[in-house]
Amino acid sequence: MKAVIYARYSSDSQREESIEGQLRECTAFAEKNGMTVLRHYIDRAYSAKTDNRPEFQNMIKDSGKKLFDVVIVWKLDRFARNRYDSARYKAMLKRNGVKVVSATEVISEGAEGIILEAVLEGYAEYYSADLSEKVIRGMTDNALKAKFTGGTVPIGYLVNNEQRFEIDPLTAPFILEAYKRYDEGHTLKQVRDWLNEKGLKNSLGRPMQFGSVRHLLKNRRYMGELSYRDVVIPDGIPAIVPKDLFDRVQKKMEKNQKAPARHKAEDDYLLTTKLFCGYCGLYMCGESGTSRTMRVHRYYKCVGVKKRKTCKKKSARKLWLEDLVVNATMQMVMDDKAIDAIIAKLMELQGKEPTELPHYEQQLREATLGINNLLNAIQQGILTPSTKQRLEELEAIKEDMEIKIASERLQKPKISEEFMRFYLHKFRVLDISKKEHRKMLVDTFINAIFLYDDKAVITFNFKDADKTITLQDITSSDIDLSGAPRRS
Repeated sequence: MKAVIYARYSSDSQREESIEGQLRECTAFAEKNGMTVLRHYIDRAYSAKTDNRPEFQNMIKDSGKKLFDVVIVWKLDRFARNRYDSARYKAMLKRNGVKVVSATEVISEGAEGIILEAVLEGYAEYYSADLSEKVIRGMTDNALKAKFTGGTVPIGYLVNNEQRFEIDPLTAPFILEAYKRYDEGHTLKQVRDWLNEKGLKNSLGRPMQFGSVRHLLKNRRYMGELSYRDVVIPDGIPAIVPKDLFDRVQKKMEKNQKAPARHKAEDDYLLTTKLFCGYCGLYMCGESGTSRTMRVHRYYKCVGVKKRKTCKKKSARKLWLEDLVVNATMQMVMDDKAIDAIIAKLMELQGKEPTELPHYEQQLREATLGINNLLNAIQQGILTPSTKQRLEELEAIKEDMEIKIASERLQKPKISEEFMRFYLHKFRVLDISKKEHRKMLVDTFINAIFLYDDKAVITFNFKDADKTITLQDITSSDIDLSGAPRRS
């Protein structure tokens, strides 16, 4: 019979020898019963109370391939400590013609064996539940005594020999200062950068990230509160942050979380990364401002004006400019000549072979020729150790070239002209009032936009497809001119 071995241990505190011992006894059981072991499935530091174990799931999946007949476990509790999971997965294995056997528990094939197996599985589940209750009970007792209950020790604290929290004089002042800075109006990024400048590390010993800072500013232990499950002790540990400061920080974080994200406006600007100043060539980025009437105005502004003050380019209204570009792009999409030019270029590019493909094919031909020559020599009685070695080398080269050629051709499948035309014509029915349709149109067809005070030059993603829109064109268009840039 063909067998596989499943081994598992549930805690990081257990050692690799635990797996070695299981494999040794399972292998001995297989040899004693005339079974051939095909492979081992091993889960390290995974509890059997859950079926979310990678190698366990791989074993169940592989059983459907009909490659093995038996799964050997050291004890049945290695397979599962949950009766439902045990019954469920054993039934799945049984449907695939696979049986689970224990190497150390003698279970007969008859009716009494079924009862014994059920008792062993029930005991494994009881043991697991009982152990969990004992651990929780012990942790709860520690929490009631204001002792450390396990897990990661927060930055700013130490745990002494009596398992009680003490303030770390080296890192606690940075925690208090971080709270003060955020309360004074600093952003999470500014607090994170400041902590990193001071050399503070997160629980993994790495530089502080946004998540680390957010967790730090929400950790109630810093105001002295110790909690475990349902147990909450308000002054269980020494406080680093005064309660009034902690409460203010929580209100600010909640308010900032509900407020619009700082970078959301940038995401809403359709032409970001494609719009350039026609005068200095720098990016034009999105900005917004609120008027006295509390109306929000959005526009594009040259980075040279914004940061360096080296450019005189005037700002352009966001909606006006985006509508201008989208309409110009739709005009191009509706032009049959433009579509024909795009398809012709795509077909031309598609017709060009990858630079590596001819080289691979040449190597394949040479390897095949060499193999045929050696085979002819062998048929004539010429066989030496070097002949055999060279034949193996050529076979390896041939196989390698065949794989590379297949990979190249898979990466560049042939697309018909009809399909290209069908795909491009789909853009003609886009609803340009929808944000996602506008973005799809701009991302697909536009390479760059150069904006002047009296014209816009749009370059599309195919050769000789620049479009210049002058102020006269804009004036005669149907676009609302309320935000048009003034003539310089």
